[in-house]
Amino acid sequence: MLNTMKKSIIGAGMALAFTLAGCGAQGSDDVVIYTNADEEATASMETALDAAGYEGEYILQSQGTSELGGKLLAEGDQIEADVVTMSSYFLDSAQEQNEMFADLTFEAEALEEHPSYYTPVLGNTGAIFVNTEVLKQHGLESPESIADLAKPEYEGLVSIPNIEDSSTAWLMVQAVISEYGEEEGKAILQDLIANVGPHLESSGSGPISKVQAGEVAAGFGLRHQAVAAKESGAPIDFVDPAEGNFSLTEAAAVVNKEDDEKSQKAMEMAEVISTDAREELLTYYPVALYKGETVDETHEPAHPKTFDQPLNVELLEQHQALFNFAK
Repeated sequence: MLNTMKKSIIGAGMALAFTLAGCGAQGSDDVVIYTNADEEATASMETALDAAGYEGEYILQSQGTSELGGKLLAEGDQIEADVVTMSSYFLDSAQEQNEMFADLTFEAEALEEHPSYYTPVLGNTGAIFVNTEVLKQHGLESPESIADLAKPEYEGLVSIPNIEDSSTAWLMVQAVISEYGEEEGKAILQDLIANVGPHLESSGSGPISKVQAGEVAAGFGLRHQAVAAKESGAPIDFVDPAEGNFSLTEAAAVVNKEDDEKSQKAMEMAEVISTDAREELLTYYPVALYKGETVDETHEPAHPKTFDQPLNVELLEQHQALFNFAK
């Protein structure tokens, strides 16, 4: 099962490579940047790069996490990209398999230790969120845990992302497995997915959209989205689950290539992305990653936790298999 999943990821990457062939910048002086970041993040990166004098000197291509991850695993240092911003667990797996990234030549004073070949760009934290009006309509108490969402009274009233499509779902699965173990966690996920029914979303932003629209009473997704929805005046509240707020980091890495001049420019751009872009990125992804950064208390999760195993593609595949078994 896991080998099949890995082949699927790699196959997706190889297919994308053929699709993009001929539309890149091979042989060009332009630095090619591949990213799995969403629109707000890519816009922040472009603003910082342009302000630093690199306008017109780079090509930034956005790709899905599984597609870009597949390319990293399949192509290694033969990938067209010079810079990659990507979920850090995928960078770790790609480096372990292909030894494709150069050690960074700059130090940005990150709060947490990280490998020498990447530096954090942004962080995402998971949480539960609720529509307070829909809760009242159904006579429901606000949930305190992910396990609460698996109770019978929430049938048809919960939305979560699908771990096959969204890394946001992995934040939820990590919390469940960490707190309850695989056997009890599998049972909770089975009841939870049954309650979700047609509200299993392919996007990490899908659940907050369903909750805001009043289609469901509760959901799991990115904490900062719920905070923003509440601050906008919507009948939304956020809940830090008793199982813990788990986080994922996206990071910047430079592909180890022979072109010294272009590689130096790529290294400089990676530094700009991880430093100059941070002020704007913090407004969209309020997770402090570097010394001197602060966020409003509202954005500080009550139960921050980390999984007790290193995050990598292999662990993701294990949790995907467990999630799919619970469907």
